[in-house]
Amino acid sequence: MKTTTTRAFQWVGMLAVGALLTACGASDEGAAGQAGPGTFEGRGPITYVAGKDTTGSVQPMLDRWNKLHPKEKVTFIQLPTDADAQRQQMIQNAETKSDAYTVLSLDVVWTSEFAAHQWIDRLPEKRFPLEKMLKPVVETAKYRDGLYAVPASSDGGMLYYRTDLLKKAGISEPPTTWAGMKADCAKVKKLPEARGMSCYAGQFQKYEGLTVNFSEAVNSAGGVVTDRNGKPDVDTAAAKKGLDFLVDSVKDGTIPKDGITYLEEDGRQAFQSGKLIFHRNWPYVYSLAGKSDIKGKYAVAPLPGLDGPGSSSLGGHNLALSSFAKNKATALDFMKFFSNEENTATFLKDASLAPPYASLYDDKALVEQYPYLPVLKESILRAVPRPRVVQYGDVTSAVQQEAYAALSGAKTSAQALKDLQEALQKSTGQ
Repeated sequence: MKTTTTRAFQWVGMLAVGALLTACGASDEGAAGQAGPGTFEGRGPITYVAGKDTTGSVQPMLDRWNKLHPKEKVTFIQLPTDADAQRQQMIQNAETKSDAYTVLSLDVVWTSEFAAHQWIDRLPEKRFPLEKMLKPVVETAKYRDGLYAVPASSDGGMLYYRTDLLKKAGISEPPTTWAGMKADCAKVKKLPEARGMSCYAGQFQKYEGLTVNFSEAVNSAGGVVTDRNGKPDVDTAAAKKGLDFLVDSVKDGTIPKDGITYLEEDGRQAFQSGKLIFHRNWPYVYSLAGKSDIKGKYAVAPLPGLDGPGSSSLGGHNLALSSFAKNKATALDFMKFFSNEENTATFLKDASLAPPYASLYDDKALVEQYPYLPVLKESILRAVPRPRVVQYGDVTSAVQQEAYAALSGAKTSAQALKDLQEALQKSTGQ
């Protein structure tokens, strides 16, 4: 449910044929004159495919649907928590043209790849209230100006921090820069209560989370991984400053030794158990931490950067319809149900998942109950997308390989970025 939320950007890759003729909405898109592999017909049982639900919020929502639609029940197929493993299993299902998967919960950066390969159907835009959603979030669901998914949740990275420890150390505000965070850590670690604690951790294992964290570091130092046209531009002084922050933090102990093995859940558990002063993670952590021993002792702030507030990678998940699925009329109705304003508000309340609807961030009652909402909205609006390319699998694999080589000390930052530039040029053909 994580992952992994942007400004307008030009998409890169080959043109995918869209599927627009629908039994229940063909008139919405008929003027476009495009046909596709599916007609969105058929009613009956379907499946919802997503990563393991660590929040416990998904099945109750499916139970609500199933109670209302006893002849069109949804079965929840849970994939591993690792985003790379989720993507691989979905691709394997698509390559065999299996109808086992119906509605897919896609990381926002997979849209181009899945649409270009015609693994998912183009959707009728008028069936969904896109105008009520945050524009950067809607853009993640499009490919070549066509809608290929429906935003279900967004995501922006935030800096979690221990308010009790900062206050006791005489620190009144959370840090806005990397240097400030390290200085604050040094003060807090002098406290008896902070004995044995580490300063900071994110997601640095060799998986999609590392692509996210590496991209955030590069963007927060003024660099880019790829430009607006998808052209790699990572072998730069700015990008090196971002990677150096991570590498130097491992070397000087700011990031604990086992920090380069952390996935989202590892870091969350470390923060909740009192091992970390600062922690970069997604909104879902907020509600879970509130049920732990640090309840009432933490808050969130924008991610710090080199010279001021940094930029999150845009995360989140969108609902897509497998091109090979059955009962597509049911699937469209379910997608509309799952992603409506009421139900995404429920996911906000039950799982701290960032909703796609702008109004929910400005709801006074919700802000009072969930004080992190203004920070989260700022994170999403300031977020920078990971490379949006058809060859995303190759791109993220190269990023993980080279970034981890630098973090583990196998390569210098300069060499890792040079090798990454070459790998990305080869993958993207630019």
